[in-house]
Amino acid sequence: MTVGNMERAELFDAGSKGRGLRAAKELNTGEVIFSEPSFAAVVFDSLATQVCHSCFRHQANLHRCAQCKFAHYCDRTCQTACWNEHKQECGAIKKLGSAPSENIRLAARVLWRMHKDTGIASDSQLISVDQLQEHVADLAAEDFKQLRADVHKFLQYWSYGTRQHSVDYISHIFGIIKCNGFTLSDQRGLQAVGVGLFPNLCLVNHDCWPNCTVILNHGNQSAVSSALHSQRRIELRALGKIPEGEELTVSYVDFLNLSADRQKKLKERFHFDCTCEHCSKHIKDDLMTAVADSKPSVDKVKEVTAFSKESLEKIEKSRVERDYNEVLKLCYECLQKQENVLADTNLYKLRVLSIASEVLSYQRSFAKAADYAHRMVEGYRKLYHPNNAQLGMAIMRAGVTHWHAGQIEEGHSLICQAYRILMVTHGPNHAITKDLEGMRTQTEMELKMFKQNKAAYQTMRDAALKH
Repeated sequence: MTVGNMERAELFDAGSKGRGLRAAKELNTGEVIFSEPSFAAVVFDSLATQVCHSCFRHQANLHRCAQCKFAHYCDRTCQTACWNEHKQECGAIKKLGSAPSENIRLAARVLWRMHKDTGIASDSQLISVDQLQEHVADLAAEDFKQLRADVHKFLQYWSYGTRQHSVDYISHIFGIIKCNGFTLSDQRGLQAVGVGLFPNLCLVNHDCWPNCTVILNHGNQSAVSSALHSQRRIELRALGKIPEGEELTVSYVDFLNLSADRQKKLKERFHFDCTCEHCSKHIKDDLMTAVADSKPSVDKVKEVTAFSKESLEKIEKSRVERDYNEVLKLCYECLQKQENVLADTNLYKLRVLSIASEVLSYQRSFAKAADYAHRMVEGYRKLYHPNNAQLGMAIMRAGVTHWHAGQIEEGHSLICQAYRILMVTHGPNHAITKDLEGMRTQTEMELKMFKQNKAAYQTMRDAALKH
């Protein structure tokens, strides 16, 4: 579909939720409902030299803008594609002497774009950027203090001829960004690398068990002819069949939290009370807090839960310090305590299993990592929507771990399962899906070899691992 095509979605009054989007026709599983280029987007400060400021791909050996010496690009093609976005920014950074924080850079890019396109960048954009929801009046005292500091720094940075804006209007733009900013991930979906504003996406309301998902398509600048290049954009995709007239929803938070915790996060960040079915009926909360079949005492469960909370804080501290041996030691202690007390769907156990599997894979202890990954995925399956992107990514990682552990049958099976999910959530042309397709082909070939001659397969695998 063409970028910006809104034939499949229409704006409507969603009652207490305000504006919303609904299906203008029946939609199929995996269908792209609409795609939308960012109105404005910036790379995070911490990754400014590691991520392309045009396509948001994580790359080595990026080329630096010779003028401002701040922006970095894959190559001349990406730099040229981004010049309209970067032109005013480039001059402002040179004038100030250094680049301000990402919030200030994004607010400036939004205002420069609004001056150029009056807040509506295309015929398919349903709402002007400055009409988007903001909750400046509802900010906590500390957040309001930060907003004021950002506005002050913005005024030092901003330059657009004689065009100036009031403090209230700039605060309004910062409020819109705080409420509606969409986190952008790198091309492998492994790391959050930036933040952007997508006006039509901002109209899609939240549900903890949504019927849509949103992914970033990084576009394609590699074709020889620039006419075949495609821009960076988000894609809203249907997770299942959606009948005409049904509201389109996405989840603003990870489902893997208790309903009360999701509601708290949503209230703090987006200033609304979630009344979706899964929150109202506390659906799956019982599984997320489940205890082992051995039915341990209430006191024992409280003790192990408190120990798990404390352990996870220590684990996170050791992860930040890159003390991976300490991370594993803490994980093993915690899992031992949880044994026969917490069920494998309990959030505390799942968090420890996930970290242990990830660190063991990093240390190339694949057999042990595969065991933990298997238990983690089985827990996730009982909690997540069957077409949830995070479930697909977790199954993919588990599949790769089993493959590297020499468990080719299980590895291939998991990779195929992940591929089916990501074909829905990411589509066939996304970098992650293409990677997965390559893995699926490779594991299928290895599985045939394994079934024909296990000894020959083992010899081939051992030789490959030595390299």
